Amino acid sequence: MNVVYSYSSTNMASKETNLSSLYAELNKQGQNGEYDRALKTANRILGISQDEDAALHCKVICYMQLSKFNDALQLIVKNPKLAGNLEFEKAYCLYRMNQVPEALKVVEGVHNPSLKIKELKAQILYRLEKYEDCFSVYRDIIKNSTDDYEDERETNLAAVIVNLAYDGSSIEVPSLREHTYELTYNAACQMVAQGNSGDRVILAEAEKKLKTAEKMCREFLEEDGNTEEEIEEELGIIKVQLGFCLQLQGREKEAQTLYTNVLKAKPSDIALVAVASNNLVTLNKDQNVFDSKKRMKSATHEGLEHKLTVSQRRSIAYNQCLLALFTNQGEHCQQLCNKLMKDYPELTSSALLVKAVQLRKEGKAKEAAKLLDENAGGQNVLHMKLACVQLLLSQDEKKETIKILENLNEKERYLPGIVSALVTLHMAENNREKASAVLKDAVNYYKKNKENTGNLGTLWRQAADFHLRGGEVTVAAASLEELLAASPSDTKTLAQLVIAYAQFDPTRAQLLSKRLPPLDYLAENTDVDALESSNWVIGSKVVKGKVEPSPGKTPSADLTQKKSKKRKRKGKLPKNYDASADPDPERWLPRHERSGFRKKRDRRNRDVAMKGTQGAAMGASDQYDITKMATTKPSPNPRQSPAVETPGPRQQQRKVQQKKKKKGGKW
Repeated sequence: MNVVYSYSSTNMASKETNLSSLYAELNKQGQNGEYDRALKTANRILGISQDEDAALHCKVICYMQLSKFNDALQLIVKNPKLAGNLEFEKAYCLYRMNQVPEALKVVEGVHNPSLKIKELKAQILYRLEKYEDCFSVYRDIIKNSTDDYEDERETNLAAVIVNLAYDGSSIEVPSLREHTYELTYNAACQMVAQGNSGDRVILAEAEKKLKTAEKMCREFLEEDGNTEEEIEEELGIIKVQLGFCLQLQGREKEAQTLYTNVLKAKPSDIALVAVASNNLVTLNKDQNVFDSKKRMKSATHEGLEHKLTVSQRRSIAYNQCLLALFTNQGEHCQQLCNKLMKDYPELTSSALLVKAVQLRKEGKAKEAAKLLDENAGGQNVLHMKLACVQLLLSQDEKKETIKILENLNEKERYLPGIVSALVTLHMAENNREKASAVLKDAVNYYKKNKENTGNLGTLWRQAADFHLRGGEVTVAAASLEELLAASPSDTKTLAQLVIAYAQFDPTRAQLLSKRLPPLDYLAENTDVDALESSNWVIGSKVVKGKVEPSPGKTPSADLTQKKSKKRKRKGKLPKNYDASADPDPERWLPRHERSGFRKKRDRRNRDVAMKGTQGAAMGASDQYDITKMATTKPSPNPRQSPAVETPGPRQQQRKVQQKKKKKGGKW
């Protein structure tokens, strides 16, 4: 009994000793970053005792440090008793495995979250592009924390503010410091977002900040002992953003140089490569499409769906459709447009326009117009309808065009441009009554609604001019009366109204003419000499400049010197000229167009029947006769873009000019 008890005590003591030494070894390996060896040590501890929670926790950490997040997650799931203490580790593994919504559920389920869980939640919200919620979390963290990571948190908050600016959020954001190159860079990005609509002043300030951030970054990394390659790697994102800023300012050559230099350095960040490549494609447009195809492959690399934002991926997908359009890849373009509509429904109208243009290039204008007319919806109805109208007009389909414009809603149908188009189309169809009705309806619409007095004035002017040209002076006078009531000091309108009333109501015309300015007033500001010397009546070719006399000479002497006497020479007659004979009526025609012209026979041309080998069929001879082959192959697309017709780099070879053969058989 005592022997057995003594044996058990010894065994337990040796077990505790082994665990203690293994934990010490595990701690040392963890501090040295030897996670492979630490993982083996943790397994040895668990082999001795499977209930060691500390060893299990260390094993999870080792997996995470070795980027084996799936193994770490499986270990947590298999040990439910650890799940309550390893919420951070579980959420972080899900986050790194790109299961971001699941990671958010884990952190949101934690009561009284610690600081590290709050920071992880902020990162998850940033990845999900919930920037307002992310901003609130970071603001709370910065307010309730004091440690050495203040600059990093402030930098992350600045990145959130930049994205809020791009989204057009109205949330009030604080002003941040700019004492590091990261914060200066983010401040410049915020200004770029604000000037994205074309504000050159803000973009110029952003350019200065980006150059300052580039300088600060280089100085900081040089002091830290980084190599030139590492410095260029870090500067890549700043240079690409600077290129984007220059591109927004219209300085495309400078932007293109920056993008190209960054890509030549071959950065390891695939997201940076994708953005720079996409921006180069936008600069190329419909030119240099072979380079654009190569760049687009880099912009659509696998794995970018978790590296780029939704707006970046959306822009790249749309540019991919445009590139397929420019390269005349009709079927591929249609497939990409269908995928674009499926992945990004907000770009449905843009994708439909690209599809319509592709069909138009293939000579299917009516099919393209039908596509736009049937699928017009969403926010860009008018945009698509006008594109449909343009396609129909290219096929001279005036009636269909009128039908589409008349089916627009009231607000769009009575826009001045639409009214003008309808009037022009009705006049082209010789339907003056409908054209007049369109103008009257438009004027009545603006009288009732009174939304835009500027449009109403424009329409009154158009209606008056239209009816004056058509002889409907009564209707024209009514429009001019309304126009004059809106601007009583308009002399031009008053004069037109007087002319209109003079044709059917002379009394009214006489009364209104008294409001016109007197002739003396008009003559005061009129330069008679300038009016006489102007060429607005007789044309510029007839008007001769006034001759100014040279100093020291009289005008008569000056004119005498300028006059030059030309001797008239007697015309020469042909040697065989006969004055009694009638001249040849074909004497002014070229020789090859005269009736007596006989074309010389070309001895080099042989009989067609003699071509080919003996016994060959006539059809086969004609098939392979180079003189009967078509010299040029007609293009299936007569309106093909110039970029497609440009030969590639391998085709642009220098043509060797052969020397002409000299007489005598020598070269």
